[in-house]
Parts: sequence; structure tokens; C-alpha cells
Amino acid sequence: MSPAGRTRVSGAGLGLRDEHLGELLKAPGTEVGWLEVVTENLFSAPPRFIDGLSELAERYPLVLHGVGLNLGSSDPLDLRYLDRAAAWAERLGAHWLSDHLCWSAVGGRHSHDLIPLPACREVIDHCIRRIEQVQKHWGRTLVIENVSAYLRPRGGDLPEWEFLSEIVEGSGCEILLDLNNLWVNAKNFGFDPLVYLEALPLDRVRQVHLAGHEVWDGIRVDTHSRPVCAEVWDLYRDFVALADPVPTSIEWDREIPALEVLLQEARAIDAILQGASDAVG
Repeated sequence: MSPAGRTRVSGAGLGLRDEHLGELLKAPGTEVGWLEVVTENLFSAPPRFIDGLSELAERYPLVLHGVGLNLGSSDPLDLRYLDRAAAWAERLGAHWLSDHLCWSAVGGRHSHDLIPLPACREVIDHCIRRIEQVQKHWGRTLVIENVSAYLRPRGGDLPEWEFLSEIVEGSGCEILLDLNNLWVNAKNFGFDPLVYLEALPLDRVRQVHLAGHEVWDGIRVDTHSRPVCAEVWDLYRDFVALADPVPTSIEWDREIPALEVLLQEARAIDAILQGASDAVG
């Protein structure tokens, strides 16, 4: 199945979770415009989930979002992983594949976390080479996400926004801009989130993530377990004022609420996008 000719990805989307699969299948249609599927969930999903997802793929545009690319590691890229992800993207007609600008395994040992990279020239060059390899293997443009952080790796002296921008410009990839991660890092490390936002090549942003976080002992932690906070909504409005409309999805991975709660946040996204459109018009 190819995305060519299918409904384009636009407006508000949802990160598909198994808890909502049945309800989405039963509904003749919802207010959500598209769905984001975690790539690795497809590798071991039961037939029930795959059958349901295949049906949803006929109704909604889909994108794939990975957590296992291990882009910044010194380990060789896992070509079997790349092949499996590409096969699922083709099968489901995914419009793009995204993953994180981080590392998660080294020496074959997995941390099961998304670990930030040192923001330095050597790592920039390393990530550019790796992204180029992924894009050549897939024949697609990779979309990379900025990650949350709770410490700064040694050896990194560049601002996060400069680090991300140089990798994007050097590799030709695109950005999945997670505004909750941006806000979490701004509060944890004391920088102005608008400085970050305005420094990015916003024409390279393919998708936006919105999610909720918690505060643990004074540290903001990207838990995906709460509604989007007011400050992140304000940052999203700032982004929409600066950039062309970009598909925006809600992530919720812990303490997952009823589907209607996610749909309320999707309505808020569409209202902000519509307000920006009306202002321009």
C-alpha cells in the first residue's frame, strides 16, 4: 500500500494505543484526522492488533514513529531493523517514518531509554552520516525528534537548537518537533524556549508532538501521563504564529485516559490551527 494519492496528513492526529483500537474500529469516523503508530509495536503485535490496524489504515492516513533506531550510537546501524520498519511502512502506506535524535544502546546492550547526545561538532558529523545512511537505505527522508533531558552529557558545548539545526541542514532530514520536550528542557536547564523555537529551520518541521509531563523533586519529566499543560499550549500557539501549518499529534503512554480525553486535546489543536488560518485570511 502506498501513501501516494491517499488523504494527506494534516491537522490533529493521535498516537494510536491498543486501549483505543476497538473504539476507533467501531466508530464510523472521529474528529481525528490521522494516526501515529509506534514502529516497534508492529514487530510483535498480535494478529488482532494487526488486523485492526490494517482496517484503520483504510480510513486514516498513518505515520510510523520509532524508538529503536539508535541513531546516535557508535554501534553499526541495525539493517534488519531498517528493513522491518520499511516493510511495515510500505504495508500500511505510512506517509513518513520518524525516530529520535539520541542513542539507546551500545555494544548490543539496550538501555530502554532515549539518552541525549553530547552537543558537539564530532557528534553532529556522526549523526549526519548515520541519517544519510538511513535515508539511502529507505529511499525516504527521515524525520527526527528532539528528546527530553535531565542531565547534559559531557563534551557538549553547543546550544541544543544549534545542534539540532546543523544536523537537519547537513543531512537533509526533517524535524518532528516535540514541544513538550522543548519546554521540559527549557525549564530543567534554564533557557528561553522561544529562543530555541525561533532558531530552528521551521520550514523543515514535518510534524509536531504535544504531550504532558510531571514534576519530580523539582525536575520536569517527560512522562506522557498528563494532559498538555497551559505553558506548552502557549508555546504551540507561538509555533503556529511562526510557521506554516504542521500536522500535530497527541502522545499519551501512561495512565492512558478514555479516547474522548485525547479527542478534546485534538479539538484544541484544530482550534488553534483554524484561528491562525482565520487570522491570515
